[in-house]
Amino acid sequence: MKKRFGLGLALFGIAVWFAGTNPARAAGPLTVTGAGATFPYPLYSKWFYEYSNSHPGVNFNYQSIGSGGGIRQITAGTVDFGASDAPMTDEEMAKLPGPILHIPTAIGAVAVVYHLGGVGSGLRLTPDALAEIFLGKITKWNDPKIASHNPGAKLAGSDIVLVHRSDGSGTTDIFTNYLNTVSAEWKEKVGRGKSVNWPVGLGGKGNEGVSGVVKQTPGAIGYVELAYATQNRMAMAALRNREGHFVLPSLESTSEAAAGAAKTMPADFRVSLVDAPGKDSYPVCGLTWLLVYRDQRDEAKGKALVSFLAWAMHDGQKRNAPLLYAPIPKTVVEKVDIALKQIRYKGKSLY
Repeated sequence: MKKRFGLGLALFGIAVWFAGTNPARAAGPLTVTGAGATFPYPLYSKWFYEYSNSHPGVNFNYQSIGSGGGIRQITAGTVDFGASDAPMTDEEMAKLPGPILHIPTAIGAVAVVYHLGGVGSGLRLTPDALAEIFLGKITKWNDPKIASHNPGAKLAGSDIVLVHRSDGSGTTDIFTNYLNTVSAEWKEKVGRGKSVNWPVGLGGKGNEGVSGVVKQTPGAIGYVELAYATQNRMAMAALRNREGHFVLPSLESTSEAAAGAAKTMPADFRVSLVDAPGKDSYPVCGLTWLLVYRDQRDEAKGKALVSFLAWAMHDGQKRNAPLLYAPIPKTVVEKVDIALKQIRYKGKSLY
């Protein structure tokens, strides 16, 4: 996985070089700018490279700064599109200068990762135990609420070190949405959000930052997007889902959670996938979205963006699974195709 992920980033770098050296672009390639979520960055890097390679007149400049930053920049109009793993709230959308569309691009899992000597992937955690760990109530790895579900595991009495995102993050929104759903105490004391007041713990910036702190800190536990966990060869917990089964995050268990997406998908595509039904469903999954203004300010950029989005919803979806993101269900893709017709320049559809 590390080699595959590294290759994706390397290819993205090649795309930037390609944009500057290809004669067809030398006269002035069109650059579409975006910023936001780190959660889908491995996938978006691959997409931007492949699309630019097959469309020599278009280049992408994407800054992986977290969902909160993406929402701030698209609100301020400093980028052509934003990216977020948390849907914009009604309050956030009320601050926008115009209507915006949430375009779902992939479904991913948030893995609970840990650094515990002698214990590999598969440590079983119940929803209440996970909530109490992040509330700071369970402080030792050999606590009975952990040990009772892991007979035979070498659980030392070492301290648990909490690691969470320090930046505004859609990954945090998905994770806290799950805790908010399964724990009344969490809902009362902390709640859901891209940023929350963590009762305890160390902060890391981006999925990369959290991965790094957990890897370097014995006894640490945190949460990161599945691709980052796999790429870094981190131990991942098996969480008990609503059907009572302990399930590891994987493409298969993410796809199981995605299966119900088409049935519950609202017209604006803002929907939660945490604690989804299904005996093999991983409970901490979520959609990630690109945020695009309905009314484009620049016709050429608007056309390029719509063309890319149409490609991403069809050809691009074939790249999801190799990077451990579940593709968008076909029935939802059909709805997105209809939504893309709303994107316009001076009242004329760009699709």
